[in-house]
Amino acid sequence: MEIPSVAERRELSCDVLVVGGGTAGTMAAITAAEHGASVLLLEKAHVRHSGALAMGMDGVNNAVIPGKATPEDYVAEITRANDGIVDQRTVHQTATRGFAMVKRLERYGVKFEKDEYGEYAVRRVHRSGSYVLPMPEGKDVKKVLYRVLRQRSIREKVRIENRVMPVRVLTSGGRAVGAVGFDTRSGEFVTVSAGAVILATGAAGRLGLPASGYLYGTYENPTNAGDGHAMAYHAGAELSGIECFQINPLIKDYNGPACAYVANPFGGYQVNAEGTRFVDCDYWSGQMMAEVKREIDSARGPIYLKLSHLPDETLTALEGILHTTERPTRGTFHAGRGHDYRHHDIEMHISEIGLCGGHSASGVWVDENARTTVPGLYAAGDLACVPHNYMIGAFVFGDLAGADAAAHRPAAPDGPAPLPEDQIRAAHELIYRPLRNPDGPPQSQVEYKLRRFVNDYVAPPKTRAKLDIAVETFARMETEIAGMGARTPHELMRCVEVTFIRDCAEMAARSSLTRTESRWGLYHDRADLPERDDSAWMYHLNLRRRDDGAMEFLKRPVAPYLVPVEEFTVPEPGEPVVLGPASAAAPARRTGSTRTARPATAIGRSPRLLELQELAETGPGVDAIAAYLADPDPKVRRAAVATLTEVAPDGVAAALATALADTHGSVRRAAATALRELVEVLPATPDVRDVLVPALGGADAVVRAAVLDVLRALRLGDRAVFGGALGDPDHRVRLQAVRGLVAHDAADEVARAATDASREVRIAAAHGLGAIGDPAGAGTLGDLVGDADDLVRAAALEALAGIGCPAPLDLAAVDALHDAAWQVRTGAARGLAAASPDLAADPLVKALDDPHQDVRKAAVISLGAFRDVAAVRDALDAARDDSDADVRAYARLALSETR
Repeated sequence: MEIPSVAERRELSCDVLVVGGGTAGTMAAITAAEHGASVLLLEKAHVRHSGALAMGMDGVNNAVIPGKATPEDYVAEITRANDGIVDQRTVHQTATRGFAMVKRLERYGVKFEKDEYGEYAVRRVHRSGSYVLPMPEGKDVKKVLYRVLRQRSIREKVRIENRVMPVRVLTSGGRAVGAVGFDTRSGEFVTVSAGAVILATGAAGRLGLPASGYLYGTYENPTNAGDGHAMAYHAGAELSGIECFQINPLIKDYNGPACAYVANPFGGYQVNAEGTRFVDCDYWSGQMMAEVKREIDSARGPIYLKLSHLPDETLTALEGILHTTERPTRGTFHAGRGHDYRHHDIEMHISEIGLCGGHSASGVWVDENARTTVPGLYAAGDLACVPHNYMIGAFVFGDLAGADAAAHRPAAPDGPAPLPEDQIRAAHELIYRPLRNPDGPPQSQVEYKLRRFVNDYVAPPKTRAKLDIAVETFARMETEIAGMGARTPHELMRCVEVTFIRDCAEMAARSSLTRTESRWGLYHDRADLPERDDSAWMYHLNLRRRDDGAMEFLKRPVAPYLVPVEEFTVPEPGEPVVLGPASAAAPARRTGSTRTARPATAIGRSPRLLELQELAETGPGVDAIAAYLADPDPKVRRAAVATLTEVAPDGVAAALATALADTHGSVRRAAATALRELVEVLPATPDVRDVLVPALGGADAVVRAAVLDVLRALRLGDRAVFGGALGDPDHRVRLQAVRGLVAHDAADEVARAATDASREVRIAAAHGLGAIGDPAGAGTLGDLVGDADDLVRAAALEALAGIGCPAPLDLAAVDALHDAAWQVRTGAARGLAAASPDLAADPLVKALDDPHQDVRKAAVISLGAFRDVAAVRDALDAARDDSDADVRAYARLALSETR
């Protein structure tokens, strides 16, 4: 392709420019539009399926739900996880606004797990708080957001430019005024004039090289190459904590998350090769990752996510989540190795390093309104330095950025001001340079070399000697990067990304050199300076690019805490201390890209599939889509269901109800799945009930179960509907019937399920009676305590805690502490938490000697209710030396609460 001239360009303008169409960027665009701004959303891929959220999310890691957790507790936990160096004002925004964001996402159609009473089913993964909220249909989150973007009221204000990649933020008079980039399909040069710019480009995930050696086999989305980090740096914004790397636990050889946030609430846990839990840290943090690495490197390694002890029903449910959300190839990976969770635990490892605010504490420095240090420039999501922000934090700060940018965009009565041509020319050179050298080294080879050096010299444990080599190496590689060759726009995009990676690598190396201590566990482990030094380094370490091109560091004092945390003493407030430029100047960066567009090709036998795809972009009514439900091709009918789900027009429930009776099973089940996905946006009206109830008489059990689930969630089913379903021939339907009856506190009806032939249904009945908490259920639970199945007995014993563990069932629970099945002993220990301390304390103390670690863990947790008894305190004190990390941790927690 030919290099376009600087003057030959597409010129765009807007009030608010959003760079990146992922989690934070989509929310920023929606909010800015709702505040009246004209918005331009640039995405180098396609907004429909871009960003880290594209493949979905299995749950929210930081849901602060009223009644389940408090913002103060959450802020304190994040402060501890970050070794005290945190701007609590930003974390407090996530903590206090997260619940409203959950409700907002529900209005959009995102589904969060709830219990039978419609309360959020928040789980405890960390030992110190319940913040994890599962998302049963989390694979569809991005689809839901795209649907909102395409609503007429938003579409009128938001212009989406897919396949346009910005490479530099333009500044004038010290303010962000736009951006410059190119079309990744055609190679066209593009400039944007904007009143404000929001960067939402995600983590710098392509920094370290995965152990597999694959450039794109990263833990984070591999398209996130540090674009925003580099653009913010070259615009003069401060970045913070760049020495604090992201390192995560992952599946060995797969580079997918080990999914402890999903597996642990189901009963999974992490063990070493000896089968012992080893993690003492209470939060996924650098301290925990240091423990993980030590265990892997020790004689007790390797380590595993243990799942093989779980019952088949639980493993099936886990597979339904783990193999469809975030990493859909996970099931294929295990199958290729002949592994099954029923027989094989999952070997774990640690990921390559990256820069990420969402899982660590590095990124562009922002205040509590997502403002950077450059006026008019905002940052949100994994790009922003808001520690352990996760998905909800990305949404919250996208919302904050969109609202503030729309409110403070400058008035331009005479039209947009001229853009700085010198910066545009420099960006043009950066983009198109590789076209002048088409036979130069290809991007893949140069990038591999660069990232291998990151692993060799920057990844922890760090030393000054290695970091000095890294700085020298990254400076030398600027020449090699400038010599890369490209022939197409796609190759130009990849070349630009290498320059971003190099910028981030240099920032990481220089920051790691400057902070002369160890902190955050494995994230900043200086082997040559192994101690934490609060006297010198209880500060944020920020960096910025000076006008002369030098990288300059600042020590920013930690702002006074909103929530006191006794472990840390914040220095007196003061002005930032400029440490001066880094040891070598950081030359201006450049790089290039260009290419012609390729025509799209339709895949599928029926042209009506393409019609449906085009129709979805127009925001059609239900009648326009429903016409395709009568097509003779089941693939078209299934696509019509998918389109109905994406657009969710008025009347969608009736249209999907029609599809529930389709002659083809795949269409019926797609409609059932769609109803579950859309349950939060369906109106809870008699009309919806009337169109759904007839499907309960259909022949498809999957449909019947889904309809019961939706009726319960919408509060449209009565006791008669759910009670009648207890006689259904399929156990999956009967399970949903039990859930519906629990929602109505129908203990007598739930008790009918206690004699069900299905173990799963009897377990659900036991848990349901415990959830209802009616002492009248004691007789039924007593029958279940004598069930022939170990897991049913365990569930019944655990449920005793819900009804106060009355006599004589309390004695049955004490006897069950000697059962041959460890699951039964565990259930008994949990149930005794509600018994009289005179009866339960001594047997629970003896259970601390049980050979099975889960029994000891349950006993320690239950003993926490009796911590005022002297003998119990002594036993808990002794349990702090248990061989199992969970037992030790819960013993510490129980004793700390006595003070």
